[in-house]
Amino acid sequence: MLDVCLLGTGGMMPLPNRWLSSLLLRSMGRMLLIDCGEGTQIPLRKIKWGFKGIDVILFTHYHADHISGLPGILLSIGNSGRKEPLTLMGPPGIQKVVDCLTVISPGLPYDLSLIELSDTNRTTTIMSNIEIKSIPVEHTLPCLAFSIEFKRQGKFDVERASNLKIPLNYWNSLQKGQTITWDGKIIKPEMVVGEIRKGIKVSYCTDTRPTNSLVQFISESDLLVCEGMYGKQSDLRKAEQKKHMLFSEAGLIAKLGRVKELWLTHYSPSLTSPEEYIDLVKSVFPNTILGQDLLTKTINYFE
Repeated sequence: MLDVCLLGTGGMMPLPNRWLSSLLLRSMGRMLLIDCGEGTQIPLRKIKWGFKGIDVILFTHYHADHISGLPGILLSIGNSGRKEPLTLMGPPGIQKVVDCLTVISPGLPYDLSLIELSDTNRTTTIMSNIEIKSIPVEHTLPCLAFSIEFKRQGKFDVERASNLKIPLNYWNSLQKGQTITWDGKIIKPEMVVGEIRKGIKVSYCTDTRPTNSLVQFISESDLLVCEGMYGKQSDLRKAEQKKHMLFSEAGLIAKLGRVKELWLTHYSPSLTSPEEYIDLVKSVFPNTILGQDLLTKTINYFE
């Protein structure tokens, strides 16, 4: 089971009724945050999922509306009692950006582990069941799209484990994919665990023009959270110049990528009534949800 919360839906600047675009994912009590612009602490507090369980923060790029909230979030995580290292991942330049921002958040009670993601496709595994993939997209400075796959191992075969006379205290380790040694024998997980089952894939993409590589990257996602900077078709020229997307372009990416559901986000401050354009994007991809601050969904694993 995976809980997803769209903390905010705005682009460029926070507004009184719209926080900046950010996504929070929670699985088994652990959390992953994507982007944290100015004010992101506020919706984080509103959702009441806590701060201590945030293990990873991903940055799509280093424009202020995607990262300027980091110092406050780091301090809040510290105040939550966290002592374990926190992982920060983003495009080239992350060390310099984080060094500058943490000048105003000194004395953190935990270490920061920085992972610089290259401007080519990359897969990074964190923990045993979470795989993060990144791909460069087309914006005005280096920018990444992410897909996060929550892997699901096969079912534990109780009958097989019992027949092998494996003590119960070893079962949990085997279920976690660990090889054990018992009674002079090496027992591998595949001896008592079935084939890997379908997991959950969530993709996140803001600040880019649509590209063919992006369609392939987000394919078969259970949920695609994608920017819809502009609603009107007449804003295409502006979208091309500023390297953003229209509602309809996001819908086409979702359609071509055969995703299950699309949430629109990262609206322009000038887009005061995004609901006026929802029918346009639904004509391209019917299962489109107009993103709203604190929009939340639970995605269950399929048997």
